[in-house]
Amino acid sequence: MTFLAVDVGNTRLKWTLYEHAAPGARVLAHGAEFLEQIDRLAEGAWADLPPPQSMLGCIVAGQAVKHRVQEQMEIWDVEPRWVVATDAEAGLTNGYDFPSRLGADRWVAMIGGRHRLLSRGHARPMLLVMVGTAVTVEAVSTEGRFLGGLILPGHGIMLRALESGTAGLHVPTGDVCDFPTNTSDGLTSGGTYAIAGACERMYQSLFRQCSAEPLCLMTGGAGWKMLPAMTRPFELVESLIFDGLLVIAEQRQAFMDSAL
Repeated sequence: MTFLAVDVGNTRLKWTLYEHAAPGARVLAHGAEFLEQIDRLAEGAWADLPPPQSMLGCIVAGQAVKHRVQEQMEIWDVEPRWVVATDAEAGLTNGYDFPSRLGADRWVAMIGGRHRLLSRGHARPMLLVMVGTAVTVEAVSTEGRFLGGLILPGHGIMLRALESGTAGLHVPTGDVCDFPTNTSDGLTSGGTYAIAGACERMYQSLFRQCSAEPLCLMTGGAGWKMLPAMTRPFELVESLIFDGLLVIAEQRQAFMDSAL
């Protein structure tokens, strides 16, 4: 029973077609499009795919983009379904003040990370960092409760803010180094270490809260840029949102089957 997972971020739409909806399912096809190009999916990348029997996605890009994506899916007889954060799902409890306002991508990635952690047979706290247009730093307790998370601007937003707010400052690409001696390196290093410092602060808070060493996971398109600057060993898992969508889809299907 083929399953389509869709992750619509602020910049790109990523998709993967699986053989069925379960963690570890075989990948049949996958791809990505910038949001400006998603209107060509039906005639392009999706045109020759075997029709999915079910679909689940998460989206942070807004209703207009969601409508455009669903228009492209009209080539198949499949119901578009989108994750919204709730009080609890798939073994994760939501500690947000208003649970439904938590970003779907954050919620799904935490579920994927929690499943990965438990599959190793030992419960422990989890620190999850997503590095994209924005950066989020999530803390999950040993028992699977989302305790809270930080939201920071990503590298690009930081640099554009400095360009627009500082007279005469133009930002070429620099290197990350301990002691920058030019403006480009200073800006690149400053943004990188600002993110790394926020992650370290959350790590320490989570360690104190749970009295156990957290598992540190990182995901997102720019995650590989951050890894060398981190003060703790992080595991880079690019598929974490898709892993979460597979877990959610499997458990929802199991609930429906048990209700029949």
